[in-house]
Amino acid sequence: MKMTPYLFKSTIVGALGGLLFGFDTAVIAGTTQQLTTVFHLTPYTLGLTVFIGLVGTVIGAMTAGVLGQKIGGREALRVMAILYTVSAIGTALAWDWPSLMVFRLIGGLGIGGSSVLGPVYLAELAPAKWRGRLVGLFQFNIVLGILLAYFSNFLISAYFLRHVDLFWMQWRWELGVAGLPSLLFLIMLYGIPRSSRWLVTQNKTDEALEVLKMMGSPDSEAELREIMDSIHMERGMAAEPLFKSAYRLPIFLAVSIGLFNQLSGINAILYYSNFIFAAAGFSQLSGALQTVIIGLINLLATLLGMSLIDKIGRKTLLLVGSVGTAVCLAGVAGIFFTNSHQDLLVWLLCGYITFFALSQGAVIWVYISEVFPTRVRAKGQSLGSSSHWIMNAIISLIFPILAKASGGIPFAFFAAMMALQFFVVLFIYPETKGITLEQLQHKLGIH
Repeated sequence: MKMTPYLFKSTIVGALGGLLFGFDTAVIAGTTQQLTTVFHLTPYTLGLTVFIGLVGTVIGAMTAGVLGQKIGGREALRVMAILYTVSAIGTALAWDWPSLMVFRLIGGLGIGGSSVLGPVYLAELAPAKWRGRLVGLFQFNIVLGILLAYFSNFLISAYFLRHVDLFWMQWRWELGVAGLPSLLFLIMLYGIPRSSRWLVTQNKTDEALEVLKMMGSPDSEAELREIMDSIHMERGMAAEPLFKSAYRLPIFLAVSIGLFNQLSGINAILYYSNFIFAAAGFSQLSGALQTVIIGLINLLATLLGMSLIDKIGRKTLLLVGSVGTAVCLAGVAGIFFTNSHQDLLVWLLCGYITFFALSQGAVIWVYISEVFPTRVRAKGQSLGSSSHWIMNAIISLIFPILAKASGGIPFAFFAAMMALQFFVVLFIYPETKGITLEQLQHKLGIH
C-alpha cells in the first residue's frame, strides 16, 4: 500500500502541528532574562509569566476534546492555528506585562488543544497500516520543535549581540518568529479532509467513504462498516464512569506517571535553561548554545527510546531512567550548593536529558493509553494528561522562586522524586510490553 497525496499532506500538516506545539512550549527559555529586565520581574512574576501559558495549556487540553467532537478535528485545529498566530504576533508586539500575559494565555490554549487534537486527528484519518507511525511522528516533531526553538533563540541572540543598538528588540523576535509557521499551519489546514470517523458520527457516511478512499484504504467499504460498528458500541459504553473501584490501579498508574513526568523537573529545565546557565556563570550566547546541545540530545534520545520501548519494555526503561535522572540531578544540585565545577553542568544536564527522553519521554503517553480498557480509555487519557499539565504549571510557577533562594534546592527535590519513582515503578507498575490490551486488563484485575 502506497501513501496517497492526501495522506502525505495530512502527515505534513500533523507534523507541523506537533512542531509548533514543541516550539511554542520551549521558546520562552531564551527570553526569561530579557523579560526580567524589561518588565522588572521578580522571581515570582517571572514564574507567573511562564505559568500563565501553562494555565492556557491545561484549559486547552481539557476542552479541546469537546470542541473536536462538536465541529470536527480539522476545524478545531484551525481554531488552534489561529490561537498560535494571534499569540505569536501579540507577544511580539506586547506593550506591557499584562498584555504579554494575555497573549501567553492564548498561546497556551493553542498548545493544549493541539496536544489532544493533533494525534487524534491523525489516528482517525490514517489507515491502520500507517497509524502508529503517523501518531509517533507527531510526538517526534514536538521534540524537534523544542530543538528548533532553542536554535532559533541562539541565532537571534547571536544577531542582536552584533547589533547592540537593537538589543531591546531581541525577545520580541524570539517570541514572534513562530507567527510564520503558525500562519502556514492555518493555510495548510484548508487543504486536508475531515476525519472519516468524525463524519460517521455526523451521519455523513458518503463523505466518510470518499475520505477513506483518498487515504488509501485497501477496502474502504469494509473499514467504513468497522467504524460504524465501533461508534455504535462506544455510544453504548459512554455512560461508564471512570472513578470506580475496579479502575483504582489504572487511575493510580496514569496519574502517577503524569505527576512523576513533571516531578523529574523536565519542563522547568526546558523553560528556564538559559536562566539556569546564567545562574551558573555562563554568558548569554554561551548559555543559548548549551540549550541547543540539550535540545539535540533530547531529539536523539527520544529516537533511541522509541526504538527500545517494544524491545526492552516500559517498566525497564522507567527504572533505568529513574536511576540515571536522579544521579544527574543530584550532581546539578551539588554544583549549585557548592558553587563549583560549573564546567560539569552541561554534561550533567545532557546526561539527565538522555535518561529522561529514553524513559519518561518515550513511555508516558504509550503507557497511559494502554492501562485503561476501551470503554473508559478516553477519560483515562484525559485524567493522566491533566495530572501532567497541572503539575507542570505548578512547578513552572515556583521553580524560579526556589532557584533564587538556593539554586540547588529544586534539583535536589527533583532527584529525590526520581528516587521515589524508582521504588514506585519497581513494586507497583506492571510491564505492558508484548501482551494484548485484553490480557493486560486481566493482569490489572479488570474484567
